[in-house]
Amino acid sequence: MTVDVTVVDYGIGNLFSVRRALETCGASVAVTDDRKIIESSPRLVLPGVGAFADGMRGLIERKLDRVVVDYAKSNRPLLGICLGMQMLATVSEEFGEHKGLDLIPGCVKAVEPTGADGVPHKIPHIGWTELQMPRSRNSWDDTILADLQPGSSVYLVHSFAVVPDDETNRLADCDYSGRTISAAIQNGNVYGCQFHPEKSGRVGLTILSRFLS
Repeated sequence: MTVDVTVVDYGIGNLFSVRRALETCGASVAVTDDRKIIESSPRLVLPGVGAFADGMRGLIERKLDRVVVDYAKSNRPLLGICLGMQMLATVSEEFGEHKGLDLIPGCVKAVEPTGADGVPHKIPHIGWTELQMPRSRNSWDDTILADLQPGSSVYLVHSFAVVPDDETNRLADCDYSGRTISAAIQNGNVYGCQFHPEKSGRVGLTILSRFLS
């Protein structure tokens, strides 16, 4: 079987739904922790739900943290989803301080418990939200969002979010009660989506199809 994309299995994550979405887009998918398969794959997806420390522990115990970093340096497409996006950052403040993969410099911080007006809002941030063009970008051309327009809705479930060190690494933002949150980030061939493309209907499949192409 020729593999179009590999989904990293590190003992935590929404593996089945991600695999099914990629297959819906026509991909041949391998879900594995086999480093040889990961290293040879033309595209890589790092999924994940749960706590940052648990995710990194799963990668490190399987000796996959270095494999993912080396893969990113090969200039092949890499996509982190939800927790997978957060692990692309340098460090997380979730339940203490924990080192990430440092592929997109930045810090994972708690979503503010109040809106910009000071009124408390629900944490975790759950539901559909519209993607916005960050001030640091003029378009989504030549990215995984190239087939979308600002205002496209995606589905999020999260209590923490990446704050990139470099504003140009913001690919898409979203608004939560007047607070700006990084919905997607990019550093060259490395992408991260805080939202779940596999749960975002047509918009999510459009993103995954672009990633596969």
